[in-house]
Amino acid sequence: MAFGDLLEIVGSTGRFQILHVTLLCIPVLLMASHNLLQNFVASVPRHYCNAHANLSQLQLSPEETLLITVPLDQTGKPLRCQRYVTPQWHLLTKNGTSSSAEPGDTKNDVDVDLQGCTEGWSYNMTERSSTIISDWDLVCDVRSLKQMGQTVYMGGVLVGALVFGGLSDRYGRRILLLISHMLMAVSGTCAAFSTSFPLFCLFRFGCGMALSGLGLNTFSLIVEWIPTRVRTVVGTITGYCYTVGQLLLAVIAYFIRDWRWLTLAVSLPFYGFFLFSWWFHESSRWLVLSNKSEQAIKNLQSVANFNGRREEGEKIDIKESMKKEMSGSQGSYSVLDLFRTPTMRTMTVCLSAVWLSTSFAYYGLAMDLQKFGVDIYLIQVIFGAVDIPAKVVITVSMSFIGRRPSQCGALMIAGVTILINLLIPVDKQTVRTCMAVLGKGCLAASFNCCYLYSGELYPTIIRQNGMGWVSMMARVGAMVAPMVLLAGEYIPWIPGLIYGGAPILSGVAAIFLPETLGSPLPDTIQDVEDR
Repeated sequence: MAFGDLLEIVGSTGRFQILHVTLLCIPVLLMASHNLLQNFVASVPRHYCNAHANLSQLQLSPEETLLITVPLDQTGKPLRCQRYVTPQWHLLTKNGTSSSAEPGDTKNDVDVDLQGCTEGWSYNMTERSSTIISDWDLVCDVRSLKQMGQTVYMGGVLVGALVFGGLSDRYGRRILLLISHMLMAVSGTCAAFSTSFPLFCLFRFGCGMALSGLGLNTFSLIVEWIPTRVRTVVGTITGYCYTVGQLLLAVIAYFIRDWRWLTLAVSLPFYGFFLFSWWFHESSRWLVLSNKSEQAIKNLQSVANFNGRREEGEKIDIKESMKKEMSGSQGSYSVLDLFRTPTMRTMTVCLSAVWLSTSFAYYGLAMDLQKFGVDIYLIQVIFGAVDIPAKVVITVSMSFIGRRPSQCGALMIAGVTILINLLIPVDKQTVRTCMAVLGKGCLAASFNCCYLYSGELYPTIIRQNGMGWVSMMARVGAMVAPMVLLAGEYIPWIPGLIYGGAPILSGVAAIFLPETLGSPLPDTIQDVEDR
């Protein structure tokens, strides 16, 4: 008898599992909000240099002041980072209207001296009432700090994967989930009241760490309390919660235009999540393999009572039922065990490639919404909505075709669509956006697959170490993704080539993973080697 049989005895899909999964999925809604928060709190408003100080005493309209202060670029728009050294009065006619100067031209084709924005910038705040860009002037020479902010956040997610993955296997899923909820609440609140960009990055780093702890422990508490036959469905439901979270973020951001209040709005609910998380039961599977059989029996009996199976719960004998698993779980385990045996080593290397490329390409597309030239609220909704059909398709594929071909297919199709976008002319914005949406949908499907697939591949005794490792690789990809966007300022097609090539290569690597469709969840490393 295995642990899955014990679950059947106490009720594997009863009231407890329904409530347990539902409560664990609610915070997932706001996990998406924190991941994509940068799209709104760091959106770059249209900006140009402030006028010379001596012009404030003159009765000029804003349009006239702009005309004589800031030159136009080749498209007829004010330059963002330069202004005239002295006001160009000749551009005004006697009646106060502008002359017929051509965009990009200066005084009768005579060079005019320009300078940087020595007196600050003016921002067009039509979309947002404030952003970290406008509050701290993260433009022009320091514009790369916008991408650095997201990289620091993803660095927190990476560190959190390392820290919470190992601690969870040692101290349990439940206590680490509680700590993660409180860390997210406190860090998010502090980020909202940050007085400088370095402080904001520091607290966003804390949010990133908390998000890793939430994701890893939420997933494990779900998958370790449900039977194999419903794992795909429950995994998909969790994925849909993340999708709804993306749509929810667009709605919240539309009504809350100030970046501080928006950050606060997606952080305060975690205080409430911390309180109701005390109700969660620790994973009995983990308790057994950690030699805490008495507590495991109490948890299973509690579940049996909740599901109306008190008599069955009284007859549970864990030591006899899981003798093999308990004997194979003796000793301590670390990240090194992910590479110690041939099968584990191959799995970990291939899964690392899959997670890194999926996250790399996903955030490369999802974190640069302004480049599509569409309203950022609308494009956020579109990017979120495409996940719905994508996850339906991947769920059906995983259930009938298998995990491995689904993972390979999603990655390769995503890579191909991104590469095709390189061949579409820049002025065909609608077509380019459609291809990007298709690619993003495939990457979302890949994420949905690899979360479930990885959890099924790694054994219980080091599942959190394994999930922590691949999650860390995903965050490496997410950290690098914003930096690649900076290369696009010099060679526009480089980001697309890299974002498209990485998923195709990792799709090939996924071919070497074993299939898990219909297989029982492994508990020990020996189970993995025997599979």
